[in-house]
This record gives sequence, structure tokens and C-alpha cells, in this order.
Amino acid sequence: MTVLSEIGDKTFFAAAILAMRYPRKLVLAGCLTSLTVMTALSVSLGWVAPNLISRKWTHHVTTLLFFVFGILSLWEGFKEDGDSEELAEVEAELDANFKSNKAESKSKSKANDDKKKQQRPFVLQFFSPIFIKAFSITFFGEWGDKSQIATIGLAADENPFGVVLGGVLAQALCTTAAVMGGKSLASQISEKMVGLSSGVLFLLFGIMSYLSGPEGEL
Repeated sequence: MTVLSEIGDKTFFAAAILAMRYPRKLVLAGCLTSLTVMTALSVSLGWVAPNLISRKWTHHVTTLLFFVFGILSLWEGFKEDGDSEELAEVEAELDANFKSNKAESKSKSKANDDKKKQQRPFVLQFFSPIFIKAFSITFFGEWGDKSQIATIGLAADENPFGVVLGGVLAQALCTTAAVMGGKSLASQISEKMVGLSSGVLFLLFGIMSYLSGPEGEL
């Protein structure tokens, strides 16, 4: 579920583009750390939910979410014309950010740069600015995403340790592919096929969840 949700996602394209401009190791570390934290937070929320709401209701909400995301993904897949519009959008945003940062850095004198280094924020003394950038772009890009909400729902209805393991492994696989493959790989991905495939998978999970019932037995 996570693989099909993340391939062709905005954060996937962002990782690919960042890896073209900065050291891959730092970009990969920042993105993976962010996605691992996000997955752990999402699973924690899902694990707490049954303690606040009855398991029966959390199961019904999870099943409904699977069907809703499945229908939305299929609708988005049918509307796609095959071109990677999201890749172009993410690239434009990062280009604008990159150029503004470059112009700002050129306008500063060497003396101001040295002074800034001495007065760096506490966090930047231990983490590279590139790591922080990759982490923040990925974290806020994933917040409220379909994969995050689906992870919360899945953790509320299934074993949270299994959800964490599956989610982190899938995120690592997708992010590593994006960082290593770069734009050349990202441009080959058909958002239409990804949307249709993820839609079918979400609907399949919804049917399985509906048939299994709150007790988790088919």
C-alpha cells in the first residue's frame, strides 16, 4: 500500500530533484529520517485510536477510508493524461527556492558569512543544512497525505509493529529509488498507472477489511 502511495508522490519527486543538486547521502538520510518519524507518529496515532474509540468504530472508519481513497485514486488515475505534471510542479517550486537561496548567499559578504557561522542555530551545529532541508520538505510534504491517513487507519485495525515495519521498508525502498534514480527515473513514472494501481489496491484492502469484520477474521 505504501509503495503504490509513495511512487509518483510529491515527496518522491522532491527527493529525486534534491539528489541532483546536493550530496545523495545527506538527501537520503534526511528523507528517510523524516519518513520514519512520520510513519512512527502515524502508527502511534492509529494505535491510540482504539483506546479512545471502540474497536468496532475504528474498524468501520478504516474500511470506509480504504474505499474512499480507492475511489479517489481511480478518479485521479483516469483524469491523468500520462504526463508527469506533479514532477514539473515540484521541480518549479524547488528551482524557485534554489535560485532565491543562491541569490541571497551571493549578496552577503564574507565577513557576514563568518559571523553567521559562529552564530548558527543550535540544531545546525549537529545537522547539515541539507539534511534539515530534505527532512523538512519531506515531513511537511507527507503531513496529511493519503499514505499517512491510511497508515493511521491500518494501525488502528492491525498489528502496529507490522504496520511500522512494512511502512518503513516501503518508504526506504521508494526513497532510495528516487535518490539513486534521480530525475531520469522520476520522469519515466506514469502517474496514470500509479493512480489506477493504488486505487485498485485500496479497494482490495477495503473489501478485505469489510469481510474480516472488527475481530479481524475472514
